[in-house]
Amino acid sequence: MFLVSSCLAGINCRYDGKNNLNKKVAELVKTGKAIPVCPEVLGGLPTPRDPSEIIIDDQGRKKVVTEKGKDLTAEFKLGAEKTLKIAKIVEAKKALLQQRSPSCGSEKIYDGTFSGTLISGRGLTAELLIKNGIKVLTETDLVKNNLIED
Repeated sequence: MFLVSSCLAGINCRYDGKNNLNKKVAELVKTGKAIPVCPEVLGGLPTPRDPSEIIIDDQGRKKVVTEKGKDLTAEFKLGAEKTLKIAKIVEAKKALLQQRSPSCGSEKIYDGTFSGTLISGRGLTAELLIKNGIKVLTETDLVKNNLIED
């Protein structure tokens, strides 16, 4: 069983109220091979919502803040924890997550300046899943390796 980012399955849950439909991901959900999750919605955030990015505070801790400076770290952490709980319930070994997100990004995230600059890094959910032994994949992995049958 896979977990997949809900936005990749065509659910309008992105910060801007849109989705990132990937037809292969939607097919995984439709055929019962994947469970869609949106950590940000699970954390209690509305759709749409203000854009958020990860910054590192003065103590070296990751914080998630909006472009307006509102700290949403607690909501992002709660969403990550709920996503992990779902993963454990369904015994998911893999998660296919939307890149660049402060929740789901597993290779690249925005740098916290809201300038569109990408840096190496992980979102809070991707990081928590990886720490708990769940392999986090990208849409590129799905296309390259035909992971639907894995």
